[in-house]
This record gives sequence, structure tokens and C-alpha cells, in this order.
Amino acid sequence: MLTERQVAGLRRTLDGWRAQGQTIALVPTMGALHAGHLSLVGVARAHADRVVASLFVNPRQFGPSEDFARYPRNEAADAAAFEAAGIDLFWAPDVAAMYPQGFATSITVEGPAAGMEADTRPGFFAGVATVVAKLFTQTGADVAVFGEKDWQQLQVIGRMAADLDLRTRILSGPTVRETDGLAMSSRNAYLSPAERARAAELYATLERTAAALVSGRGVATCLAEGRGHLAERFDGLDYLELREAGSLAPLERLVPPARLLAAVRLGSTRLIDNIAVAPAAQREGGAP
Repeated sequence: MLTERQVAGLRRTLDGWRAQGQTIALVPTMGALHAGHLSLVGVARAHADRVVASLFVNPRQFGPSEDFARYPRNEAADAAAFEAAGIDLFWAPDVAAMYPQGFATSITVEGPAAGMEADTRPGFFAGVATVVAKLFTQTGADVAVFGEKDWQQLQVIGRMAADLDLRTRILSGPTVRETDGLAMSSRNAYLSPAERARAAELYATLERTAAALVSGRGVATCLAEGRGHLAERFDGLDYLELREAGSLAPLERLVPPARLLAAVRLGSTRLIDNIAVAPAAQREGGAP
């Protein structure tokens, strides 16, 4: 596994691979790796000759009251995990390499970026879109793989790539879950044992609400019941929404493809999750 920290070295290596006719996949991460991240490497490997994994904790997607300073960091462990997963190049720039002095450009996103995460994290998607666009132009990747756990982010990135005519094709990997259904996330490490025991109720509530919707009950009723359940069992409820899967437009009646998305708080930890509202066999998988 090669390691690069500067754009010039990164491009030199990737240009050499491209000159040999090899295709390149990118797996962008902020580190603190778990099985969900590593499953994306498998998707990438199936779609390209070479796999590049990036590690960059992006300060531009954290608000002033968010957890940038305490976000879990262990580059050595992450590099070892990536090497064991078989990536070809570990792209680990620092802030100065990504945002040199005088950096003054930001990408504004709308459409699927409206509401939900944007309501509770102003500026988040501008930060995500800007860093992802930089990763795409730095690597020139043929494909890039993102996890479905961050469904709204996945749609925002897909929309951005289409709108800007970027050549990088966006692929998705299904959410990887713990045995009790909790979606794997780097932020799960923040949970106390008592909070971790409660956390699985998020996925359980999504499943119950989706089943109620599929059974034909009204959207407003199902969402009200689900929101009430989450509000009782968590320390805060940011949203529980039924949206069209691609555009993320709100749905007043169940029309597939639909996605049920939620965000809650346990102590100081914020958890997000989502599922498709469809028969179980159709729940996960597929590109945006």
C-alpha cells in the first residue's frame, strides 16, 4: 500500500496507473474506520483496477458547536485496516494540503440538500460538497463509493456530480449494522454502555414505521406515531421524515421509491439512520 500526503505525489502515481489503462476507485472517509467503511472497499474493488482510500477529517463540514475537536482519530490504526482490506493507495492530506492559505471557494448545494440534516447542521452540505469535489478533481477517480447510512449526503453528492458534469460515477454500499440493528458509525464510540443499549431503538422504530406505511396506514399518522416513540426513548429528536428516495422531496402519501430518514440524540451523541420503505427483500442496495 502506497501512502501520499501531497497532491503532486498523488497525481503522479495515479497518472502512472491511468497510463497503463487501469481504472481507479475512490473511497472517501474521515477515518475511525469500522466494518461499514471497509465494506465500501469491496464495492470499489469490484468496479475498478485500483482502489484509493482517503482519510481527511474535514473541518468545513463541522459547525462551531459540533464535535470536530473530539472526532475520533487514529491514523495508524486506519492505515493498517485499509492495508489489510487491500487498498492500493492511502491518500492522507492535512488541512494545509486540502485548504491552502487563501482558499476562498465553496460549492453551494440545493435540491436534495434542503431540510433534515441542513436544518440542524447549517453549512454541512456546502462543506461536504466542496471537499468531495476536491477529492474527485485530485484523484480523477472513475468511480467513488459512499455508504447508504448517510443517505441524504449520498443524494447530494450524486446531484452535484451530475450537475457539474463530473466524470466520477457515484456508487453506494449498503448500511452495515450491528447484530441489534444499530447502523455502524464512527460516532457510536461516544455512546456510554447505557446509551448504547438504547441506541438500537432507532432502527427498530424505523422498521415499525416502515411496516405501518407499507400496510396502507396514512403517512401523517405513521410519522406522528414514530416521532412520538423516538421522542420518548431518546434525549432529542431532530427529524423523522418520509422522502422520495432520489430527490428527497417530502411525500404526503407512500409512492415508491421512498426512504424513511431519522436523526436523534443520545446524550451528546447524534445518531442518523434510514431505510427504504419497501418489502424487506428490496430494503438495501443499489446506486443513487
